Formats: sequence, C-alpha cells, structure tokens
Amino acid sequence: LHVDRQVSGCSDHDGEDVYNLDGEELWFADFIKKEGVEPQPPFIDHITYRDGAYQAAEVNQQICKTNLDNARSAMKDFKIED
Repeated sequence: LHVDRQVSGCSDHDGEDVYNLDGEELWFADFIKKEGVEPQPPFIDHITYRDGAYQAAEVNQQICKTNLDNARSAMKDFKIED
C-alpha cells in the first residue's frame, strides 16, 4: 500500500501546493519562480504531472485566500472563549 497526499494551504503572505507519495515530494508549486518543480532523484522512474498543474495551484491559492477572508469575516464577532 502507498500513501498519496496532496497539500494545499495559504496565509496572507505565503502559500503551498505539493504532492507527495510515501512521504517523498513528487511535485510542488514554486510561487516565486512561477513554475511547478519535480524534485525527484534521477535514479527513479520520473513521474510527470499534467500540463496546467501549476496554473491549477495558482487557482487553488486564490480560492484558499478567498476562503480565509470569508472565515475571518464570519468569525470576527466570536469571542475566543466560544
């Protein structure tokens, strides 16, 4: 059995979109260089992600930031104790 994991998250100033298999990074979005990176060693059969993976990661970041703003607006009147 294998563990396949995709993580997408954001904050006001940063974001992450990454794919892992069995704890090894297969692909991640480099939002500074504006490209997808496949940091796989040369001695394995290389796994390539489809065209548009980086663009999808950018869209996911915009959705995440919108959701973050919505959650802040919804929670602004809640007391910490609640």
